[in-house]
Amino acid sequence: MKVILHYQDNENSDLHKSLKITLPKKWKSGPTNRILSQFVESYNDSSSKKKKESVEAEETEVEEGETHQYFTLNESDLYLSLKDTKSPLASDAIVLTSIPDRSDLYIMHGKSQTVSEMNRAKSKSASDNTTNNDSNSNSNEKESESKKKDSDIVTCSRFGCNIKFPRGGPFPPCSYHTKPPVFHETAKFWSCCPHKKAYDWDQFQEIPGCMQGFCMFREKDDPEHPANQQNGKKFLGGCDLREIAAEKAGQKLKSIDDFNTSQLNGGSSAAPVLSRLKSVLKELDIDNELFDQVVEGIRKEEEQKLGAGAGAEDVEDAEVINAIASNLGQQLKDALKTI
Repeated sequence: MKVILHYQDNENSDLHKSLKITLPKKWKSGPTNRILSQFVESYNDSSSKKKKESVEAEETEVEEGETHQYFTLNESDLYLSLKDTKSPLASDAIVLTSIPDRSDLYIMHGKSQTVSEMNRAKSKSASDNTTNNDSNSNSNEKESESKKKDSDIVTCSRFGCNIKFPRGGPFPPCSYHTKPPVFHETAKFWSCCPHKKAYDWDQFQEIPGCMQGFCMFREKDDPEHPANQQNGKKFLGGCDLREIAAEKAGQKLKSIDDFNTSQLNGGSSAAPVLSRLKSVLKELDIDNELFDQVVEGIRKEEEQKLGAGAGAEDVEDAEVINAIASNLGQQLKDALKTI
């Protein structure tokens, strides 16, 4: 039976050594520490010989009174390890049953252990793992309970109230707003309280609610959720404000196309109406050319009427277009009545 021993557990590669030995038959039934003893003896003998052969190579003066000695191994601070597992071999393990033939064995720094010591260590490790598993299980159960408790705690759905309470109640009293907040440029305010504006977040948070009541909770997709009663909007911006203002004034908020058409026709609000009417009539198989001829005839009539008391140059395009729309609308109404 042959084995190859390697000592490489040292940062200084000059101190590394490999030794190939054939084990005597009687060693096969003996403990593995005999192999370790053989290597240590060989290693230290080699170091001693080098010291005798060359003092300059073995002991070099570095500074005053300071010398460097050759390195030797101490068997009590070493153990054997198999290459394939890198796990230590018990010092009293039987060679034949623990080391395969032609194995690479590594000499490692550290305290060696007997078979019984290793078994006790494994038992302790298994016990620790069981304890850890039980601990982890308890921890998971506690975490699950904590998550369940967290899921049972909800936040008030009313605007401006952030009070948390149990899902099923009791429902604490709260101060809230009836409409969503508005964030427009640097101003922040509640749309139900436009006179109370703030310009930083902390001030906005301090604006008191305009209504008093009790907390409530509704799921996000619940029609009774306050946000769903405001067209699903949790907050408003500049576009929303302009749309609300237009509705209050009885006007429809213009699209970009409507605005551009109006501007091209002197700012007349009727210009987009005539443009859409032309498109609709085209779909009803009325040629655009015929529509333009009718509009042009009405234009001349209206310009004469509007210019009767003033110079033609004083008549605004927007005024003429509005008159055309009114005239055409009346004629279409009369025509529909005769159908």
